[in-house]
Amino acid sequence: MHYVLTINQRDSRDVGDMVGDLLRALRHLPTVVPFQRTVGDEVQGVVEDATTAVDAALRALRYRRWHVGLGVGGLTPPLPERIVDGQGYGLVYARRAVNRAMKTGERIPLAVEGPDAGIAAEAEAVLRLLGQIVHTRTDAEWAVLDLLTPGARGQQKYVAQELGITAQAVSRAVVRSHWMEEWATRPAAARLLDLVYGPASLPEASLAY
Repeated sequence: MHYVLTINQRDSRDVGDMVGDLLRALRHLPTVVPFQRTVGDEVQGVVEDATTAVDAALRALRYRRWHVGLGVGGLTPPLPERIVDGQGYGLVYARRAVNRAMKTGERIPLAVEGPDAGIAAEAEAVLRLLGQIVHTRTDAEWAVLDLLTPGARGQQKYVAQELGITAQAVSRAVVRSHWMEEWATRPAAARLLDLVYGPASLPEASLAY
């Protein structure tokens, strides 16, 4: 099973091409086909586990410039080095998803597609809630959060020293940003993505772009 992300820039005419920035944000994630520019201002990549797929989607949503389509489904072996040479249901689902994400208007621009449409809708709903949390954070909050490691204790004093602020200010930023709630919810989103694959895939004939 694979998770294909197709990520399309929302407003390149206004702010310029930001593909390079997104690729740098995604470069350390484990992939089976690396994230890469496909055409124009679009990025695609393939990951092997749902936890990484959630991470990649939220990293893109953080920057408020991207439509995120997440397709749950396999790629035809052997896996290509270039995503444009790939084939398989996962790519088709991801294309469907990003096309829907581009039509979300003012809502969080993310969509999920896969063999089990009902569970895909549930995964999409949870990811959009997480996306809303990530999307609305301030730069000051991100300055704090980028120095934190989920699950580690005793970090706030260190972060306060690094940023030259009080430990209370760090604590307030963590609470306001719903950082702990985000990380508590990520496993639920990943579990739902795992379930989207379902017991069987849709017939190929129904998977036209």
